Amino acid sequence: MKLELGRIKIHDVQFGPETKVEKGVLYVNKEEIEKLVLEDERLIGAQVELARPGESVRIAPVKDVLEPRVKVSGGGGIFPGMISKVKEVGSGRTHALVGAAVVTCGKIVGFQEGIIDMSGPAAAYTPFSATNNVCVVIEPQEGLETHDYEAAGRMAGLKVASYVGEAGRNVEPDEVVVYETKPLQEQIAQYPDLPKVGYIHMLQSQGLLHDTYYYGVDAKQFIPTFMYPTEIMDGAIISGNCVAPCDKVTTFHHLNNPVIEDLYKRHGKDLNFIGVILTNENVFLADKERSSDMVAKLAEFMGLDGVLITEEGYGNPDTDLMMNCKKVSQKGIDVVLITDEFPGRDGKSQSLADAVNEADALVSCGQGNLIIEFPPMEKIIGTLDYVETMIGGYEGSLRPDGSIEAELQIIIASTIANGYNRLAARGY
Repeated sequence: MKLELGRIKIHDVQFGPETKVEKGVLYVNKEEIEKLVLEDERLIGAQVELARPGESVRIAPVKDVLEPRVKVSGGGGIFPGMISKVKEVGSGRTHALVGAAVVTCGKIVGFQEGIIDMSGPAAAYTPFSATNNVCVVIEPQEGLETHDYEAAGRMAGLKVASYVGEAGRNVEPDEVVVYETKPLQEQIAQYPDLPKVGYIHMLQSQGLLHDTYYYGVDAKQFIPTFMYPTEIMDGAIISGNCVAPCDKVTTFHHLNNPVIEDLYKRHGKDLNFIGVILTNENVFLADKERSSDMVAKLAEFMGLDGVLITEEGYGNPDTDLMMNCKKVSQKGIDVVLITDEFPGRDGKSQSLADAVNEADALVSCGQGNLIIEFPPMEKIIGTLDYVETMIGGYEGSLRPDGSIEAELQIIIASTIANGYNRLAARGY
């Protein structure tokens, strides 16, 4: 499967009479976006605001972040099963507005939603302080059930990202990058002397606002499967969860998975990137056993020499991570884990909730229990009403002057467990 990804670089975002891209500036029609969002009767309010890098702006509570993309040619459409019809994606040509993002926020759905600062010391911990953000502040109907609210917010983000992405359909990209993964036997034969490497991509699927969607299907409803990496770049996987902000894999991160990007960069040089094994994170032990058995079987069937494994969330999913690690290792396949850590504020607790002897190679994306200071901001997009009940916040976190003291994990993507962040751990 071969995908051409056209990257259109955006260096500013402004309101305008029509939504378009011109000389690297994204212009958006505020009224059209608000009207689009309010087509959903579950929402009674929608407000569009802009947040640019370096501005004194705080966004909270953040629900999701999406990169605007449009399917220019090839099968299917962007976000299949949600926005477009269910049809295989990952081939043809797609355009991405790189440097722009759609951010959904507003009244809280669940306590596991987070903060983005566009400037100041906390901005250094999130990649979204460097994007030109179209923020969609939504207001639900009074008494709307939380799962319905999450669904309404999720669809609002997908619709706006698709609408904005259309602005790039007829724009000549600044660069076009080609990604290709051939069918299994052809892919192995292409570089027979290089180690065969795969990526085990674990999706949050614990339920109770901890869900991810694969071609529109809740991840807890499928069994582990193979994916072409390029399918993910076309929105085959989207976020629908309210897990800890620091390691929430937003839809933006699925579209821009750094593990996939780096494996493609090394493909044909020092490794043969075979593809992605997609799996879920379950609640019950029997489901964990079943899925991890299937992951190991797929890795063996594909003839892999090594795998990288990433998870989403922490605590309960750490057991899924370790089961996958152990069972794949027992197949004679080398395993490297990528994850973040939660050792407590004093740093003395076990960093992961589970561990196995086979987990002897790990890349850390930082630890989320560090206490940091957030200075006051001139503008708030959304509301700070829920800071003290959000993960990472606590009683007294929000001060009268608008400054905040909280754990690092309150910041969106600060320790995201696939490496799309700015932290790491150093061994001694």
